[in-house]
Amino acid sequence: MGWNCWVVQGESSPQRDVLDVESLAGHLLPAGSVFRFLAEHRHRLFPDALFADLFPSGRGRPSIPGEVIASVIVLQALNGLSDREAVEALTFDLRWKAACGFPVDKKAFDASSLTVWRARLAASERPQRIFELVRDVIDATGAVKGRQRRALDSTILDDAVARQDTVTQLIAAVRRVGREVPGAQQVIAERCTRLQALTGQGYGSTGKPRIAWDDHQARDELVTALVNDALA
Repeated sequence: MGWNCWVVQGESSPQRDVLDVESLAGHLLPAGSVFRFLAEHRHRLFPDALFADLFPSGRGRPSIPGEVIASVIVLQALNGLSDREAVEALTFDLRWKAACGFPVDKKAFDASSLTVWRARLAASERPQRIFELVRDVIDATGAVKGRQRRALDSTILDDAVARQDTVTQLIAAVRRVGREVPGAQQVIAERCTRLQALTGQGYGSTGKPRIAWDDHQARDELVTALVNDALA
C-alpha cells in the first residue's frame, strides 16, 4: 500500500490569515479573470464535502483542503504548467495566492500532492467534477470573460489535463531509458530530436513542454513527436 493511501482530506478554515492576499489585494485582480473568479467563488464551488469520497477511510495525516487543490488544478490546466511549476506559482505569484486563499508568506505544498489528487479523482465516479462545477458557475454568472472562458466552457480543458499526464509519462520513460540503458543517452541525443525541434526543449529539462495546451492541434503535434521519439 502506497504512502498516498494514508492521508485524509484537509479542511478549509473560515478564518483568514492576517497576511491573506485576497483580503489585502484582492481588489487588484482584474474583473473577468480566472484569478478573481476563484478568489470569489472557490469556497462555494469546492466545499470539503465535494471531495469526501476521495478519502473514505478518515484515517491518516491531513492533506490539502479541497478548495485549494481544486483551484490550483484549474490554474495549472489553463496555463499548461507542470506540477513543479504550479506549486512554484502558488508560492511566488500573488495572483495564485489570492485565487487559492494562501497568505503571502506561505510556501506551497509538495508537487507530489497534485499527482495524488489527480489519481484519486481519476479513479472516482466523478473524475471531472472540478471542471464541471467551474463551467456550470461560469454559465450561470458570466463571471469569466475572454479566452479563458472559452477554454473552460469546452472539453478542451479536460483533454488538456489528460494529455499533460500522457506527456509526463512519455518524457519520463525516455529519461529512464537514458539513465539505465548503456549507451542510450547518445542514441537519445542523436535520434530523439522531435521534441527539441517542436518546443525548443529537450529531454534534459524537468518542466513540461510549453505549448498552447488549449489548442487541440498543438497537443496532438506534441504527443506525436514524443511517441516518434520513444519509438526511435
